[in-house]
Amino acid sequence: MLHVTCDLCGKELRTGEDQRYVVKIEAYAAHDPAEITEADLDEDHMEAVSQLLQECEENDTSAELVETYKNFRYDLCEECHKRFVRDPMAREKEQKFDFSKN
Repeated sequence: MLHVTCDLCGKELRTGEDQRYVVKIEAYAAHDPAEITEADLDEDHMEAVSQLLQECEENDTSAELVETYKNFRYDLCEECHKRFVRDPMAREKEQKFDFSKN
């Protein structure tokens, strides 16, 4: 039997009795491509590509790639799912200060 608990509140979710929601989140480095100019189109980039490939072979870049992508999976009960959908970035939980004017 599969044992599932809500990853937010810890409530045990019984198969067939409780509604369960799965939330998947992906976090990765954004890549904004540079604007291509006429000069870029005129250049022969084969030498630069060859050099980059050679550097990748010489250096182990797999550790860098792992750090730029992360995924998460959470099981939520119905109440926690409602809260998550209403405020996915948990901004409601941020502590707000109301300083008096001195």
